[in-house]
Amino acid sequence: MKVDRKFVTGVLTGIIIVLLLNLVVRNFADDNGQKKLAEVRKVIDENFSGEIDYDKLNEGMYAGYVSGLDDKYSYYMDKEYFSEFLKDSEGSYVGIGVMTTIDPKDGRIKVVSIFEGSLATQAGIKEGDKIVQIDGTTVNYDNYSEAVKLLKGEANTKIKLLIFRDSTNETFETEIERKNIDVPTVSGELLEDKIAYIKITEFDRVTYNQYAQTINDLKSKGAERLIIDLRNNPGGLLDTVVKITDTLVPKGTITYIEDKYGKKSYEYSDEEYINIPLVVLVNGNSASASEVLSGAVKDFGVGKLVGEKTYGKGVVQNLFKLSDGSGIKVTIAKYYTPNGICIHGEGIQPDYEVKDERTLSKNFMPVNLAHEEDIQLQKAIEVVKGIN
Repeated sequence: MKVDRKFVTGVLTGIIIVLLLNLVVRNFADDNGQKKLAEVRKVIDENFSGEIDYDKLNEGMYAGYVSGLDDKYSYYMDKEYFSEFLKDSEGSYVGIGVMTTIDPKDGRIKVVSIFEGSLATQAGIKEGDKIVQIDGTTVNYDNYSEAVKLLKGEANTKIKLLIFRDSTNETFETEIERKNIDVPTVSGELLEDKIAYIKITEFDRVTYNQYAQTINDLKSKGAERLIIDLRNNPGGLLDTVVKITDTLVPKGTITYIEDKYGKKSYEYSDEEYINIPLVVLVNGNSASASEVLSGAVKDFGVGKLVGEKTYGKGVVQNLFKLSDGSGIKVTIAKYYTPNGICIHGEGIQPDYEVKDERTLSKNFMPVNLAHEEDIQLQKAIEVVKGIN
């Protein structure tokens, strides 16, 4: 076959011209952006009447740049926040072993749960107590972030707390020592009719071991059926939920993710799994990793979903640490259920829909209803008893 040299030369010349034009346009955009930033800086320097914190301005610029992606799951974190974020995802931290929130009635910091084995109980703290002061510093809605930092602090150091108890209308002081604590993300109990009930609040580094210990304990007590409660579980680490899902489904694809270039990465399960009647409880706050597990159970047909349609977060984020210790969390891919379904923005419809607004937390916090009052759980018990 005869090659037309003029044609080939023309094609190569065209490619070079396109590459040069792209380079020129990109450089122009960068130069134009720097020019505009310099103009903004000049206006502020010459006209702003208050004190200027240039570090804060720069942090705001980085955060604003990432927010321009218009993706609520992608955001910038300064060095301090990024460090705390990494610690939180590990599922262990230094603190006093309580979970807190803001009481909307009075703006005070309320203890909503106390971790099992925590020194907080020994210090006289109960669920529902309000933390008024920490080492003499008054804390409330206005400085909640500072209060959380004060509670964490350094391991094996003591802090003094001023506590207010609504039920008795009394205020008292107590001292408590900070310790290294594994956040309890899994709890379980054996219900009647040999039904194991396991609640998973999030998927952290510590979650799989807690789950394995709990399921083994309940099986040793004679559990023959299983309910896994993922309501108000916002998700967490992919590798953790894959390990847990692997115990629930037979050999096959648990999930796969696809990046912007069309590259697919698969997560598989092996032959061994807990082959007993299974129900997964979900609601509108069951998101991300919770939907990986729920979607796999539904697609494999090894269990039933009970509750309300899930959140619908079918995208994956990755963390990128920057040179100064700050970081960016960026959406990098979409994930799919074993049947190739992307539930992003759609959610997963349960097999048995049971609506109950009381169980849907506004901030993904665990909601604890008495079992007899929990109509979603009661339906789950009914369903799991009916599975042969």
